[in-house]
Amino acid sequence: MTAEDWLDLFVKELGADAPSGGKIDSILELAAEAAHSSERTAAPVACWIGAQAGRPLEELIEVAKRIGDG
Repeated sequence: MTAEDWLDLFVKELGADAPSGGKIDSILELAAEAAHSSERTAAPVACWIGAQAGRPLEELIEVAKRIGDG
């Protein structure tokens, strides 16, 4: 099963809206920033925290880059 197929099923089960292609790229960028500047497990947790914070993805990516540069 592809990631797209899995996500489509996940969205349907939850009754949620799927992110657009551009948002998926931003989510993956956030995850990459977290994973490459720390342990890999930070990636999914950073995405969850960002979603809980309700902040724009662009802001989350900027914060992740700033932390990674520190």
